[in-house]
Amino acid sequence: MTEPSQDLAIADTVRWLERAVIGLNLCPFAKAPHIKGQIHHVVSEAKGLEGLRDELIQELQALVQCTAEERETTLLIVPHMLRDFLEFNDFLDEADGVLQELDLEGEFQVASFHPDFQFAGTEPDDITNHTNRSPYPTLHLIREASIDRAVQAFPEAEMIYEANMVTMEKLGHEGWKALDVGATP
Repeated sequence: MTEPSQDLAIADTVRWLERAVIGLNLCPFAKAPHIKGQIHHVVSEAKGLEGLRDELIQELQALVQCTAEERETTLLIVPHMLRDFLEFNDFLDEADGVLQELDLEGEFQVASFHPDFQFAGTEPDDITNHTNRSPYPTLHLIREASIDRAVQAFPEAEMIYEANMVTMEKLGHEGWKALDVGATP
């Protein structure tokens, strides 16, 4: 597998965001910041976990320096490593540690997306796993205040998960494939 360029990794991620996340309404809160240009897309150049950790720190610090109107959220796209979902999942503990170290717990959280994402208790080919499947391993840096505002605007936020499962089951594997939201070969 050849390594994607930064531009290609971002284009693939934006296509996934537009067609799957926004297009299927998997996250009703994604459309507004996307349209307003408030989502920062950055491609990791790290070749090791320490480098990725440093990039995560840098991106969190950059997000802190911006207002939500300037930069609502950041997608840290990791095309060059963590292709194994279990290794990626292990790195999420490191991400939580970074939030603690920077004293940003309660202000920010890190959500995860991966090409082989698998919810606990599901089979790898379960269509519902696709709600969190992205073209590349991706760390979504989210402001807690944004989540709070979104939940106020959408009081039944806990219903999103259930609605997403129904959406994915109706769509099925062929429908997901037809969306063409994977990494460009």
